[in-house]
Amino acid sequence: MDHHKIDNLIVKHLENIITAEESSLLEDWLKDSNNKIYFNEFVEINYLINSKNQFNYTSFLEKFKVITESNSQIKFRKYLKYAAAVLIFISAGYFMTKDIAWLNENVAAETQIKIGTNKATLTLEDGSEVVLEKGNIYFSKTANSDGEKIIYNNAQNNSKETKSNITYNYLTIPRGGEFYVQLSDSSKIWLNSETKIKFPVKFASGKIRKVELIYGEAYFDVSSSKKNNGASFKVLTQSQQIEVLGTEFNLKAYKNENVIATTLVEGKVAVAPNNKKEILNPSQQLNYNISDKTIKILTIDTNLETSWRNGIFSFKEKSLKEIMKTLSRWYDTDIVFINKELENIKFNGVLNKKQNIEHILLTIKATNNIDYEINDNKIMIK
Repeated sequence: MDHHKIDNLIVKHLENIITAEESSLLEDWLKDSNNKIYFNEFVEINYLINSKNQFNYTSFLEKFKVITESNSQIKFRKYLKYAAAVLIFISAGYFMTKDIAWLNENVAAETQIKIGTNKATLTLEDGSEVVLEKGNIYFSKTANSDGEKIIYNNAQNNSKETKSNITYNYLTIPRGGEFYVQLSDSSKIWLNSETKIKFPVKFASGKIRKVELIYGEAYFDVSSSKKNNGASFKVLTQSQQIEVLGTEFNLKAYKNENVIATTLVEGKVAVAPNNKKEILNPSQQLNYNISDKTIKILTIDTNLETSWRNGIFSFKEKSLKEIMKTLSRWYDTDIVFINKELENIKFNGVLNKKQNIEHILLTIKATNNIDYEINDNKIMIK
């Protein structure tokens, strides 16, 4: 089967207009491992669509998952390795790039803008600092790190320990970094770029377990109170607190943004912004505006908010300004809009965090005629 016909079948499949006969042809073709590679590469760069009304984001991800994984039980994160750079723009007319090689040839071999990686600074109770990054091994009486994550000892809490003698550590994740920490109660926290968190080295037995997100974004998978002598778990920010009993949620509270977003994935949380308690159910997001103290509760697709911890950024109806802000944190680069009108262009996109930023910029340029210039570590959109 020639590539032109295959390309048409893939597009029909992704737009959900493929016939049963055509679907059977595509499935047979995908039994060949080389063809599956071609499929992944085609979706990676070449599939662009011009209308949000034709595109079902969740359906796209689910179909892509099924067709690229033979084992349907493999978790979502494993599938994501195939989605190297899917950009689905809704602001421009229908456009197909020439091929993968075209983009690769236009990406500079060397750039000062580096892809983000696992790195953090650990501040100990005595104020000393430890750099955590690949190649740096850290061991102590309370924790150990391989440079990509840090695990605190899951020892039995001392019942005599009081609030007054609890010691704290801080993890600071710079721009261009991310990190994972497992607390002494087995709670798991994924920390995004430009984030700082404060937590006890060990929790006091039977006492409320408190963690403070000083700024930034974190995904929490909280150990149940049943496993911690009934102790509840609270996450504090400067403007609100969240109480959980055993749940998964995402908390975004960047210091240069007015809105704190709490997104519940599983379980139940009580969010108390400005001393007003709100109960969230799964798939709900509470947005608290720090400036005017207003609260909005939305029902959303949680994958859009939490996919960053699995290696991708997912955007739906996000402005180019919002997306560039996210990219600037991950790639540790300054992005300036010379043409301010471009800031409000909306699009949907799925971006792999392990690709060169110029790959992303070239795709944007190819689809929207938006030019850019890189000068040292600064990107200018024009």
